[in-house]
Amino acid sequence: MDGARRSGQNRRAMPEIASRRLRWTFAATLAAGLPPAPAAAQAPSEVAEVRFLDLVEREWRWRLAEFPLLATAAGVHDHDDRLADESLAAYDRRDRESAGFLAELARIDREALPPGRRVDFDIFRTQLEERREAHRFGEHLLPLNADSGFHTSFALLPRQVPLSTPEQYDAYVARLRALPRAIDENVELLAEGLRRGVTLPRATLDGIESTIRPLAEVAPERHPLFEPFGRFPATFAAETRERLSHAGRAAIADGVLPAYRRFLGFMAERYLPATRTSLAATALPDGEAYYRFLIRRFTTLDRDAEEIHRLGLEEVARIRAEMARVITKTGFEGSFAEFLDHLRSDPRFYPASAEELLREAAWIAKRMDGKLPSLFGRLPRQPYGIQPVPEALAPKYTAGRYSGSPRESTEPGWYWVNTHALDRRPLYNLPALTLHEAVPGHHLQGALAEEQEGVLPFRRYSYISAFGEGWGLYSEWLGVEAGMYEDPHDEFGFLTYQAWRACRLVVDTGVHAFGWDRRRAIDYLAANTALSLHEVETEIDRYISWPGQALSYYVGYLELRRLRALAEARLGERFDVRAFHDQVLAEGSVPLPVLAGRIEAWIARPADAASSSPEPR
Repeated sequence: MDGARRSGQNRRAMPEIASRRLRWTFAATLAAGLPPAPAAAQAPSEVAEVRFLDLVEREWRWRLAEFPLLATAAGVHDHDDRLADESLAAYDRRDRESAGFLAELARIDREALPPGRRVDFDIFRTQLEERREAHRFGEHLLPLNADSGFHTSFALLPRQVPLSTPEQYDAYVARLRALPRAIDENVELLAEGLRRGVTLPRATLDGIESTIRPLAEVAPERHPLFEPFGRFPATFAAETRERLSHAGRAAIADGVLPAYRRFLGFMAERYLPATRTSLAATALPDGEAYYRFLIRRFTTLDRDAEEIHRLGLEEVARIRAEMARVITKTGFEGSFAEFLDHLRSDPRFYPASAEELLREAAWIAKRMDGKLPSLFGRLPRQPYGIQPVPEALAPKYTAGRYSGSPRESTEPGWYWVNTHALDRRPLYNLPALTLHEAVPGHHLQGALAEEQEGVLPFRRYSYISAFGEGWGLYSEWLGVEAGMYEDPHDEFGFLTYQAWRACRLVVDTGVHAFGWDRRRAIDYLAANTALSLHEVETEIDRYISWPGQALSYYVGYLELRRLRALAEARLGERFDVRAFHDQVLAEGSVPLPVLAGRIEAWIARPADAASSSPEPR
């Protein structure tokens, strides 16, 4: 989700809100039971809550103005013709204004707030603090990683905006015209990173040009950004179609393509030759503190690298024992390494065509759809579809990913399956991948989060990795409960995915804290999972270029498993798995300590309440 960075305003009385979509402030105030009395007559708790909601509302409107694509996704259309200012000056300004928001927040008495608002307060403060810390470490000077970046995100613009009316198409064309400026600003961020010594490791950038050339060296009509002009709504008049197509083609030909070509030249001539030869985040300026910050941000816990590394080693060893049991079930005779080689080399484990891979993914997803009512009391309204990973992204992209659609879009959520290099896309991993990315994983969790009405927008549209990725990995484990791994090879694929995420704890900390080189990381992941060797390399490059993020999966998963076991032990026969899952997902992404407190409170509720739906805020 969008990172948090926005501008501030002077303190003032709560203004009137023009957009109905922002009336949550008034609804929240009324829900809290605040009387329409003068401020002087209000209790300290009421004053504190009004001041807090006022600050949150102003910062949220500032957030929407600073990041127009976030506003579009949130259904606020005041900035639909704009893209964010990505200049160095804008980042510095946002940092100063974020400091102002933090200073104002510090003047509000947290202890005077109702308990639920204290959770909001803590998450809001963390967002502001992390925004400032990321700026201090120069994270904005790294707007890409090994498999994607600002350039590929911009190419996905048609998927991020509603395109149903001529006015929405006009706004889209305006954004296309703004795109060259945004690309050039990101190039300047990378150039500033070179000057400060804040760059990506050179070892992870091999082949990065393959993700830029399809966006820089193509006819305007074949550019991914031109795609909406080939699918106008049937109601558009011929002259409207012609006008918009001409405007879109001109924006791409005259501005977008030259900007992408400038970026390609910059990467080849200036950036790649000058990037650092070191791998570790700790090799960056103030790197020790930066990596500790990343651990805290992505796990929401105050853990050190040594503790996480040790946990990963223990879990990999445990999962290897389970893998050995499953190998016996397959009837294979040979060593663990020989079994991995068998899986990687036998053609029967790989699709013969992209269509076969997509059909198999669709069948798995549909089977899981039928099991959802037995596992969840509340299901989202938004459906999902299955698509191949966009061609421009596929060569260096992961095996699959979930791509959400804006709340008001006519598009579903999309489960992307990578159909590039089919001989490296094993079918035995596909059930676990599908459960993680589609249902009951990212689509179900993300769609439910967007439909929450009682959660403040700054939380609804934020993504906390330890929660979201922990849920994705927990969803793979739910496949065991739902009987989704019927074949021993699929079961081994599930365990491979478990081991893969446990290996991340070892590899991420190994590279960024303990001096591992790229070859050692590749060899460790290849020796402990049945991932294809191509995917092993792309994954290792991802961890090197995106430090800390890989830790969120297994840490979040273990906490969800711990809370599930706690609820089952405490509630006994009263445990209802549907109610448990509804409680976990009730407030969208939350830090792991907040989730633990919520589940423990639910467990302690009276018997008639513990199995019911989540209480409204």
